[in-house]
Amino acid sequence: MTPGELDEVRCQLDNFAADVLEPFPRADQRHWGGVYLRGLLLEGQRKSVEPMAARLGEDGNRQALAHFITSSPWDSAHVRARLARKMQPVVEPTAVIVGDMGFLKHGDASACVSRQYTGTTGKVTNCQVGVSLHLASIGSSSVVNWRLFLPRSWDPASPQADPAKVARRERCGIPAGVGHVEKWQLALDMVDEIRSWGIDVPLVVADAGYGHAAAFRFGLEERGLHYLVGLPKTATAQLAAAHSAAAHPAAARTQTPLCGGCGRNPAAACSDRPQTVKRLVIDSGRKTARPVQWREGSRLGTGRIGFRHMYSRFVPLRIRPAGPEIGKVVEMPAQWLLAEWPSDAPGPFEFWLSNLPESTPLTTLVRLAKLHRRIEHDYREMKQALGLTDFEGRTWNGWHHHVTLVAAAHAFHTLLRISCCPEEKTPA
Repeated sequence: MTPGELDEVRCQLDNFAADVLEPFPRADQRHWGGVYLRGLLLEGQRKSVEPMAARLGEDGNRQALAHFITSSPWDSAHVRARLARKMQPVVEPTAVIVGDMGFLKHGDASACVSRQYTGTTGKVTNCQVGVSLHLASIGSSSVVNWRLFLPRSWDPASPQADPAKVARRERCGIPAGVGHVEKWQLALDMVDEIRSWGIDVPLVVADAGYGHAAAFRFGLEERGLHYLVGLPKTATAQLAAAHSAAAHPAAARTQTPLCGGCGRNPAAACSDRPQTVKRLVIDSGRKTARPVQWREGSRLGTGRIGFRHMYSRFVPLRIRPAGPEIGKVVEMPAQWLLAEWPSDAPGPFEFWLSNLPESTPLTTLVRLAKLHRRIEHDYREMKQALGLTDFEGRTWNGWHHHVTLVAAAHAFHTLLRISCCPEEKTPA
């Protein structure tokens, strides 16, 4: 926003900040929280403390802003809880989306920075990784929870601990009890947290980075939650052995082999040999792919169509998941396997697994699968306009403080858009 545009909505922003920052225990924290929000919303190439302070005029106290975001003892979870409760009735979420992104770093002094894979670059690079949780519907979304992923090299209890990184924990303010936790477990922890805030979780959507983990899916089922998650696009042998993405046809049943008379009784196993999800879809045949139009796009169409519609062909199958983690289950519940197989493609190229009821229409499955694209829209807005990746502090609390206030600034943007055009919730 330009200074003039910000002045026009200053009253709305002050009311928004007073509501969201109400959990702050001190008046000075609420003041600097509001100033930091204004700094994030003002246009400018970088949203780190020093350039923001330069743009904020008389409120641009660099030292006070740096202390507030890096060292001030406020609990960012309280602000996120307030934000989630505020945005739930606005977004009217059909799903909660799990995602993660990389925060690229040149040095090694920031909390939890390490050489690790991130989808932001599609390769292993020097970065921090943040796991996020978004309330989402087709027309809008809001990020309401964050976790900074701590690699094994930063965990003193891990065999892969790096002594230099472990020694930096205290300097970075990483709490003593924080150790390495897999990203899928961080996602489950965040789901539990927002439910404790009173936020309803209608469905969990995640990409293949989370869907390949059977423990993540089991965790959601134990919580009584429906999910629709991606499955890895990998080779057949890797899918079956490494990623537990092999499957049985839905008609398959388990049976216990006869005992040979000595040793332990044999475990129950499926009578049909599992195949990869790709193989199951190919074996079902191209003719099983059905056309689905899931939403209106952003590009203009021809003639009287208006905007182009998002369209492709999909194969829905009922299967029973298989794999090392699932092999001990006596009765495997049937689930949906959804695969995208466009008419001009030689084979299916994207796969999803869901425990939604068998009566769920194909169009609903496709719309929910494609809903994951909402987080790309959120990340893009927060990075390009709100300085999500511009934080230059090195502390654990500072990182969580910054991403929380960026989420608040993004929510304010969403509220402004919806208030101006309530009938035009822009799709991702």
